Amino acid sequence: MGNDTFPPDVNGAATFTERLVGGLIRRGHDVRVMAPATSRRTSGTRSELVDGVETTVYRIPSWRWYPHEWLRFSLPWMVPGHARRVLDSFQPDAIHIQSHLVMGRALAREAKARGIRLVATNHIMPENLLDFTLMPDFMNRALLSWAVRDAGTILGMADAVTTPTQLAADYLTRTTGLTGVIPISCGLNLENYLPRPGGRDRDRVLFVGRINTEKQIDVLLRAFAQISGRVTAEVVVAGDGDQREPLIHLADQLGIGDRVRFAGRVTDAELRQLYSDAAVFVMPSIAELQSIATMEAMASGLPIIAADAMALPHLVRDGENGYLFRPSDPEDLAAKLLRVLTEPLPERERMQRASLRLVAKHALSHTLDAFEALYRGERPRG
Repeated sequence: MGNDTFPPDVNGAATFTERLVGGLIRRGHDVRVMAPATSRRTSGTRSELVDGVETTVYRIPSWRWYPHEWLRFSLPWMVPGHARRVLDSFQPDAIHIQSHLVMGRALAREAKARGIRLVATNHIMPENLLDFTLMPDFMNRALLSWAVRDAGTILGMADAVTTPTQLAADYLTRTTGLTGVIPISCGLNLENYLPRPGGRDRDRVLFVGRINTEKQIDVLLRAFAQISGRVTAEVVVAGDGDQREPLIHLADQLGIGDRVRFAGRVTDAELRQLYSDAAVFVMPSIAELQSIATMEAMASGLPIIAADAMALPHLVRDGENGYLFRPSDPEDLAAKLLRVLTEPLPERERMQRASLRLVAKHALSHTLDAFEALYRGERPRG
């Protein structure tokens, strides 16, 4: 597995790879990971606990990317040498890259040179990278054009290219010209979640994810401010990021600071409890290629309110397990949020059951089956 981001990083690509690695090892495969070191002192070959199992991780020297709150990167001209040494020592049957940027680029080229089967999964919308370049708009536009072409070139080396959803596959085909992109869900261990059907003593509106601009948490706060006088609910924001302090200030400005709780980073057990205690989950992001957090909320039996953007309509069936709202529109989100919070209990329970039913097809076992087939050179079923 080749990753530019990997636990302890908290994001969709890192979480997906962690669960995939753990699941494959439990099925008897020998899986190794190549990823940036977590600090200057942690480079080298290490045994790490990944999804509860011991895993060999090749940590490549890395440097902090200071425009981002935690991101580290390995120097592109150094990584190919490390990739050659790793592949000389391990000699895998297949290589699976999780991005085309640094680790994936070096491993893709080595895979083609050595005749090793290459699978590539795209978790990236190039537009999302522009928040951290610190360059003017005209340079960002030129960079975006290059980034899209570059993604097509590197991902095009793979024997199979996957994305988490059909919508994400269509996006990749439209922007890069790649064809035959295979949608495979990131998958969940559904038994890890604790659905609690029925009502709540206090309604909690939950968001889980990185606290940055692309998630549009400000839209949630503005929407909640419009209905706060009509419901007894509170908002819980779980996660961390560079927009935490501005959002705390915004909540105070909107007069809802005493009803918005920023929980920060939480443990897995704490997160499961937050899902179980919530009344509704909101995902206002406009840049989700799947949204693992939304799937976790569904596996916890929550109604979902999500922006009608990118892959979220793939998870939310409007009126069935929740509602879609117009992206970046706090008025529409407020209306949908008020509707869920004031629905009679039987209607909420109907949406809770619908979320559990719809998320069943995202079981991790299906994801593992699909990638095992790709590693063997076969087409996944279904």
